[in-house]
Amino acid sequence: MQETRHERALIIDFGSQVTQLIARRLRESGVYCEIHPFNKVDATFLDQYDPRAIILSGGPASVTWADSPRADSAVFTRGVPVLGICYGQQVMMAQLGGRVETGTSREFGRAFIDGVSDDPLFEGLFAADLKEEVWMSHGDHVAEMAPGFGVIARSPGAPFAVIADPDRRFYGTQFHPEVVHTVHGARLLRNFTHAIAGFRGDWTMATYRDEAIAKIRAQVGSGRVICGLSGGVDSSVAAVLIHEAIGDQLTCVYVDHGLMRAHESEQVVGLFREHYNIPLVHVDASDLFLGQLAGVSDPERKRKIIGGLFIDVFEAEARKIGGADFLAQGTLYPDVIESVSAIGGPSVTIKSHHNVGGLPERMNMQLVEPLRDLFKDEVRALGRELGLPQAFVGRHPFPGPGLAIRIPGEITAEKADTLRKADAIYIEEIRAAGLYDEIWQAFSVLLPVNTVGVMGDERTYEAVLALRAVTSTDGMTADYYPFEHDFLGRVATRIINQVKGVNRVVYDVTSKPPGTIEWE
Repeated sequence: MQETRHERALIIDFGSQVTQLIARRLRESGVYCEIHPFNKVDATFLDQYDPRAIILSGGPASVTWADSPRADSAVFTRGVPVLGICYGQQVMMAQLGGRVETGTSREFGRAFIDGVSDDPLFEGLFAADLKEEVWMSHGDHVAEMAPGFGVIARSPGAPFAVIADPDRRFYGTQFHPEVVHTVHGARLLRNFTHAIAGFRGDWTMATYRDEAIAKIRAQVGSGRVICGLSGGVDSSVAAVLIHEAIGDQLTCVYVDHGLMRAHESEQVVGLFREHYNIPLVHVDASDLFLGQLAGVSDPERKRKIIGGLFIDVFEAEARKIGGADFLAQGTLYPDVIESVSAIGGPSVTIKSHHNVGGLPERMNMQLVEPLRDLFKDEVRALGRELGLPQAFVGRHPFPGPGLAIRIPGEITAEKADTLRKADAIYIEEIRAAGLYDEIWQAFSVLLPVNTVGVMGDERTYEAVLALRAVTSTDGMTADYYPFEHDFLGRVATRIINQVKGVNRVVYDVTSKPPGTIEWE
């Protein structure tokens, strides 16, 4: 809980994979908000938090289940506006006297709704003769509204697509306004917070910076902090923010695990030592990491080995500098949501992250994670606010395990060198074409597959390299970038001619979902 008392929205989480997108949309319109699990919000919590408005998220459960999650009754008696989204709409109806049924009118994907009556929620929406494009994802549906509610928008598959009780300022949407596929979803959420709940919008990235600095100082006090600097945007922004808060109490440790991009180590060391004058320890641990990874093919084992070695190296360096009380990391929310359940229950692990999940008890250090609730674009905005160079802030995401998860199968120093050279050519061509800033993330993957080729008049049997480039706004969903074929042909020719060991190049056109952005 922060000291500064902004106008606050509360998002009650029922376990949706996109709950954090609600927070992101609200923050974009200057509304401070926090997400809290449904089972942690009661009347006492509401008195302490004092929200101006409440949003009930979607979730994977069915309201028709006997043990399905519910909101505390105090949510509906507090006298503040409430918006229920998908499961949130259904749980609102179930608790206020309506009825929800399973399965007879399922909708998944794009849908179009029609406005039935005017309402402040629709300000700026529903232009004449046009339908609103929204994103549905529901199996259950509202069969009967609770007393006091009326329909204000419907779709062919959802006769109660948007419902409202204007007197109590209670609203429900069957669709998800927080996802980008709902074309004017951000406007609808802004209408709820500003037009209906009366928010002024007093929260900005400059505000976040100031409050994060104050929070770091309060947490750290006179303690020493060691920061694991990976070379990517996240850990770099975290390091600069923490240094601004506590100065030389921070020591950064940059671990070169032998799996960085071309010339990356020199760039990172130069930026932090020369430009920011931040105490920096550069550890070349490539032999250690590559040695431990030898013979390992399973991607989860790779990540866990790398995560464990990072902690070992940090622990050793902390002892060398005289001990540290805190370990700082650039953990972001997408890392968290892909690694743990949003509601603390069992969840499927999509992939492990080396900087999520806490530290071994033996380390006796607390975590400082000032970016844990931010998405990548927000981190970049914070980086600009802190004065980081745009060329650095605008870099594509790079995973903590580095090239290890871009080499499916066994990792060797030779494979890493091959991938590094090919990837540098690919990124160089993207920059030369003026496309770098249009793309969320671009990289190469060295496949554990050899194919027959012909070079000169000789037969070759060498590796296949996959190119990957995606567009995205938040990393939660993504689509492949539609390069011109001439561009792909040019890149493939350069790589095959200049990188020994590669004789075939392919382009990945898989979206997320069903795939992930990275290959491992």
